[in-house]
Amino acid sequence: MKLTGWGRFPVIQVRGQSFNNQEALSDYLQSADGCVAHGMGRSYGDSALSEQVIFTRRFNKILSFDPQTGIVVCESGVSLAELIDAFLPRGWFPAVVPGTKYISVGGAIASDVHGKNHHKVGCFSEQVLAFELMGPQGEVVRCSRRENAPLFHATCGGMGLTGVILRAELSLKPILSSSIRESLIPARNLEEVFRLFEENLAATYSVAWIDCLAKHEHQGRSILMLGEPAEAGLLTLPSAKTWTVPMGLPGFCLNQYSVSLFNYFYYQLKSNFVAGRLVPLEEFFFPLDKIAHWNKLYGRRGFTQYQLVLPKEASLAGLKLILGRIAGAGLGSFLAVLKLFGPENANYLSFPLGGYTLALDFKIQNRLFPFLDELDRIVLDHGGRLYLTKDVRMSREVFQKSYPRWEQFAQIRELYRLTEKFNSLQSKRLGV
Repeated sequence: MKLTGWGRFPVIQVRGQSFNNQEALSDYLQSADGCVAHGMGRSYGDSALSEQVIFTRRFNKILSFDPQTGIVVCESGVSLAELIDAFLPRGWFPAVVPGTKYISVGGAIASDVHGKNHHKVGCFSEQVLAFELMGPQGEVVRCSRRENAPLFHATCGGMGLTGVILRAELSLKPILSSSIRESLIPARNLEEVFRLFEENLAATYSVAWIDCLAKHEHQGRSILMLGEPAEAGLLTLPSAKTWTVPMGLPGFCLNQYSVSLFNYFYYQLKSNFVAGRLVPLEEFFFPLDKIAHWNKLYGRRGFTQYQLVLPKEASLAGLKLILGRIAGAGLGSFLAVLKLFGPENANYLSFPLGGYTLALDFKIQNRLFPFLDELDRIVLDHGGRLYLTKDVRMSREVFQKSYPRWEQFAQIRELYRLTEKFNSLQSKRLGV
């Protein structure tokens, strides 16, 4: 069968296997080589692609829940959407969510996803109390910060290269309403949005849309969005109304002129200060989930999301250079997001470090990858790194220079004899 990531690039031929129970998966692993787990296919690049793919969505049972503590035990194929559907009406919500709810719990752990509150609470792994991991010969080990701690820290953010996550124990957070109080603050340029982020460090949630094609005194003009959980209200899920992109749009529809026009009008539309308006929780966290198959907007060849993070002290200078290169090349995106991260955690390959992260979508075209190689050099020069979950073309050199704990991760892989059993296109490209 043919399989691809969310970016629809690359498309490869794979042998896929699904399993109804743990015993069948154990039998399969004892004879398989070169495989990787695959959840809901929302990794943008090639991190969940391999010659053999283990589909985990059949491991989708919620096993237990403690209404006093908010601790839930579920199988790894359960999606965040399913957790929200089950527990939001009871007053509980995941403490960390990325920009889509359509990812599996196993994928959230393997990517150690982050959200709009990283500066306050860190990555998804902070709410992971423990998980059960199936190893190369079908053996199962329990991992936590106290049990098999090195394997725990290698698996969180380890892109599926340490085994197959079977079950996880998560700590949900209590909520009083299914609404968020959102404030919108316009920023005329990059310096101003940085100042606004720093002035609003106490905000529970913060994220900025950024015009990546604006130039000169308008470079980095943004709309900062702050959010606070509403203190009272209904605990209801909105009706599922979505738009569908039925087919891949022609690639020429997305160009510097259409993006510039969109960015100009979007900024003008949102440029009035708004304080504390009530918006549905799902609209605040998952705006793109309203558009089914939105990844088809980038044309038949697909796209890649380029997400970088720079240390705080280097963020302003580095992002000015990067935005200048993007605007000069006319390769911008209308989906450009800026966030402030808190400190990095103890996991070997987790992406965030204390500083600013910028994420942009680029349609695949002939001149793109050489251009991104240029941006890679700026990222390295400023002490930053790229997000493995979004990556489809990073070089081994860039990876090894930007992830200082990669050798410790590789040693864990050797120690547990994982290197031949669990591999992806990405792991082979990066040499890990």
